[in-house]
Amino acid sequence: MLARSSLRSMRILNGARNGTTAVAKRSISSSGPSIESPMKLNMAAAASTALAIGSVAWYYHLYGPTAHAGSPAEEGLHATKYPWVHEQWFKTFDHQALRRGFQVYREVCMACHSLTRIPYRSLVGTVLTVDEAKAMAEENEYDSEPNDEGEIEKRPGKLSDYIPAPYKNDEAARAANNGALPPDLSLIIKGRHGGCDYVFSLLTGYPDEPPAGAQVGAGLNFNPYFPGTGIAMARVLYDGLVEYEDETPATTSQMAKDVVEFLNWAAEPEMDDRKRMGMKVLAVTSVLFALSVWVKRYKWASLKSRKIVYDPPKVSNKTRN
Repeated sequence: MLARSSLRSMRILNGARNGTTAVAKRSISSSGPSIESPMKLNMAAAASTALAIGSVAWYYHLYGPTAHAGSPAEEGLHATKYPWVHEQWFKTFDHQALRRGFQVYREVCMACHSLTRIPYRSLVGTVLTVDEAKAMAEENEYDSEPNDEGEIEKRPGKLSDYIPAPYKNDEAARAANNGALPPDLSLIIKGRHGGCDYVFSLLTGYPDEPPAGAQVGAGLNFNPYFPGTGIAMARVLYDGLVEYEDETPATTSQMAKDVVEFLNWAAEPEMDDRKRMGMKVLAVTSVLFALSVWVKRYKWASLKSRKIVYDPPKVSNKTRN
């Protein structure tokens, strides 16, 4: 009796197992026709790709082009595009040109224009040596900390001090320039449309006489690259105005090129370091990308190369009692 009941329970258990396997196989076989066709998958992939490309194009349309504050007529004559070497991906600043440009700024531009965002320490190793920068800083006097009596005394400049402005304030600058305020040159390259090309064209664009029909206001000078063509600054660069220590011919175009490169460095002194870091990042990311591709192919090789075989359930002809 006990053996018969045990045999019956084993039959019931085996029947349940066979039924579960049959249901699983039927579900697998029934899910086959519901898989989407390759055509639908390709259409979905094409639609998603088109949507992504359209989104990028729309974003570039909104935020990609450079926004100008004025119309082309208000901006003056468009500056010529020059092949600046430091703007190339794998090129750095010409440090000899930076040194010459700083000399042009000190002897010509510093009389009116300030460079208040540049400390003497940033010139070390790029434009000047440590001793030259210290000696140049000590030529100027700066306010020291208040003493015990609250009086502020003067002290010689240090490397941490900034290059002093030629005027005490804006009012003094306007009074010395017939009401015109000379702009600070620390970020002039970044703050003008055209950058280096504009400043170079402006410095070399003074004609000997205004063209026929040009109307220039009183106290202004004609320059086609300046908005409105009337600029308060007269021509300041002439051949031989500066004597370079490396005996480079000091032509007008050479001095303009050197001072423009120096002002570009002043507006972006980290450019060389940024390019160097960018090359390192590209090298590292290239290696990591190659490794990630290899790991992906290695990890997914078993799934991509597997073969799924459908095993239909076996139907028995025997009738169970």
